[in-house]
Amino acid sequence: MRLVFGLGNPGREYDSTRHNVGFDVVDFLARREGLLFESADSLERYEGPAAFLAARLFEPDALLVKPQTFMNRSGDVLPALLAWTGAQPAQCLVVYDDMDLPLAKLRIRPHGSSGGHNGLESIIRTLGTDRLPRLRVGIGRSQTDAARHVLTRFEPVEREALGRAVAEAAEALFAWLRGDDIEACMTRFHSRWNQGALP
Repeated sequence: MRLVFGLGNPGREYDSTRHNVGFDVVDFLARREGLLFESADSLERYEGPAAFLAARLFEPDALLVKPQTFMNRSGDVLPALLAWTGAQPAQCLVVYDDMDLPLAKLRIRPHGSSGGHNGLESIIRTLGTDRLPRLRVGIGRSQTDAARHVLTRFEPVEREALGRAVAEAAEALFAWLRGDDIEACMTRFHSRWNQGALP
């Protein structure tokens, strides 16, 4: 089984904020595949921390996860979920927002540092490794306070570009879940994105 771990903050007050783009991508993929997110109780024989929502995909065998901790504790539930699935960190792809990328730009990487992202930093610290793939969604950098910027909502003029990026990100995730290795996804999707498929 492979996992996709979308990062965000729980609660309606954070819906559609820049920091919740990871949630937006896994939500899009779940809707496309006709899946519903359910509580941890829906996972048979799972006995670990329950602060997450999950949507189970059977073709291919995968789990979409939205942690319901706040961003800086995103890693809390991941070790138990990896143990339950029998997956290794390399079989868990994390999708999250990135201020260092222009709005709606997408990048896939097989591993690396957190780049200062609190959610990814929590995951790396909890697992004790940075050897897990990630897909970053650009939210643009603000000229003002970064902490405030990530909690703002997208402007109307930004939403069309972001919507296309979310759909493209979901497609890349699905390709990876179907069995493509991360390098193949990088080759295929970076080439496509760099050719102007996204703004």
